[in-house]
Amino acid sequence: MPDTDVVIYHNPDCGTSRNTLALIRHAGIEPHVVPYLALPPAAALLTRLARRAGVPLRALLREKGTPYRDLGLDDPSLPDAALLAAVGHHPILLNRPLVVTPLGVRLCRPSEAVLDLLPPGPYGFFAKEDGEVVIDHAGRRVAGG
Repeated sequence: MPDTDVVIYHNPDCGTSRNTLALIRHAGIEPHVVPYLALPPAAALLTRLARRAGVPLRALLREKGTPYRDLGLDDPSLPDAALLAAVGHHPILLNRPLVVTPLGVRLCRPSEAVLDLLPPGPYGFFAKEDGEVVIDHAGRRVAGG
């Protein structure tokens, strides 16, 4: 497989993030892993990533298990600058895993969404941590997986 620049904003405590990282490696690519909880992306970078993903900045925020509501971020009138400042202070607000490849930027939820950002296979059998099959023994992507 040719060298492919892949970056994953990764939280090792998140199963979806772990499965996404495993799928990237399964494709023969060793990505640049950004432990975003310790090294949150700068506001300008996060803004560019959202733009490249084609989503509003708010779409990259995580509500569950974060101080999202406590910080009043559920107010739709808040400007992006306020959201960016909140992520800078509370990086757990950034949803994961965010993946960047030459083919695009995407929040990879579910984890198999990363396959759309990777060079075409064929890839061998792959199952998630919970046993859900993503790529069958014939190398085909499984619907829903």
